[in-house]
Amino acid sequence: MTNLAFQSAVQLVRKLRSGRIGCRALLEHYLDRVERHNPALNAIIAFDLEGARKRADEADRALARGESWGPLHGLPMTVKESYDVVGLPTTWGKPDMAGNIAKTNAVVVDRLIAAGAVIFGKTNVPLLLGDWQTFNDIYGTTNNPWDVSRGPGGSSGGSAAALAAGLTGLEAGSDIGASIRNPAHFCGVYGLKPTYGIVPPRGQALPGVLAANDLSVVGPLARSADDLRLALSVIAGPDALDAPGWSLRLPRPKQKSLADYRVAVMLEDPNCDVDGELADCLQATVDGLAKAGARINDKARPAIDMTRSHELYIQLLRGVTAARQPMEAFNEAKALAATVAPDDKSYAAQVARASTQYFRDWVPANEERTHLRWRWAEFFEEFDVLLCPAAARAAFPHNHGGTRGDRTIQVNGKEILEVTELFWAGISSVVYLPSTVAPIGLTASRLPVGIQIIGPHLGDLGTIHFAKLMAKALGGFTPPPGYD
Repeated sequence: MTNLAFQSAVQLVRKLRSGRIGCRALLEHYLDRVERHNPALNAIIAFDLEGARKRADEADRALARGESWGPLHGLPMTVKESYDVVGLPTTWGKPDMAGNIAKTNAVVVDRLIAAGAVIFGKTNVPLLLGDWQTFNDIYGTTNNPWDVSRGPGGSSGGSAAALAAGLTGLEAGSDIGASIRNPAHFCGVYGLKPTYGIVPPRGQALPGVLAANDLSVVGPLARSADDLRLALSVIAGPDALDAPGWSLRLPRPKQKSLADYRVAVMLEDPNCDVDGELADCLQATVDGLAKAGARINDKARPAIDMTRSHELYIQLLRGVTAARQPMEAFNEAKALAATVAPDDKSYAAQVARASTQYFRDWVPANEERTHLRWRWAEFFEEFDVLLCPAAARAAFPHNHGGTRGDRTIQVNGKEILEVTELFWAGISSVVYLPSTVAPIGLTASRLPVGIQIIGPHLGDLGTIHFAKLMAKALGGFTPPPGYD
């Protein structure tokens, strides 16, 4: 039965439909594993056990009558704490929101339930979803299943940890600065940052917020590429305001094999070094893809200044996230912005300016971003995907001191600012492109790592399909040891 917990959602749903296991039995299997393994991980932090058991029993009765609720019928799963789920807390890790109990479901949650999912809990996040580590003063720290002295990434850290440890069947996360991609990379699972705007974020927000944020998306994490596609088919599509006038039809990939893919590769960039152990895994993956027939070009680049692209990303990103900060933080940033030199490109200076920019600053930035989007479109006329790192290194030890902007990590034996890794997040985020992270094995230190697969606008299914073909040729998800 242990292997059951690590199977893909697609495999699990197939077993449920065929009657090889019951919906309630599968739920109890996961809950038993949660009881045994979650205390050491602290990945799942809120539960609706009574509601989940009732729904699982109903799912069994429906199957006995020959009924199907949808493609996720009876699948036990969890969602990121930042999603509203009726009766469960939505706090974003803020102590002053500890008593905020959702009265409605997020759009994504409603769609998962309508497809038959059994949502039994929520997974941990960092404060305001603003970290690549997952800890907060309400729920505490989440640990990486591969090494509990290390973090699982963030902000969907609880999501990735729960999947990797076999505590849940599927997950829903969010991403503005690699918050899906980074945890997938650190925990050795799959994650999709969808094309901006194709999955409604309503209900994955602070109380009272209905407007979608720039850059921010919601999407799935899973143990297989097939699961990403299945989940995306459930949650993608217009929100209720737009549904009367348009529908979403993502282009289906035409490629049948890796040999059909034109693959651009960018494994290094002066803006952010990549640790040697990760670089070795990335290069081995590219070599394996070439051997499998993929047409590799490691010199191709879009006609873009990557340094300027990253500066633009930080400006737009911190413009969004500053709106979540208290007024005193805004005033501090305003004071700092008034003192830094115009040519000061330090991270602190960039954040201060971005956090206090005027709308007249944002408009030309958005215009510049739109020019970049067209250059990427031209690039993807020649290439189907771009492969690059998801981060600078594998999962690093817990380090909760100071602020994220001040913390450092070790890369090739040198200390660099942790926020430097945002470069690899921003390549696709700043221009709204889809990006799938797929596991590619273990480093020499026995830590899982992934590769980032970026595709053209609305090319989500192509990045997922490439990840699927890559898994067939080179291998995919591997469970961490010790979670029998």
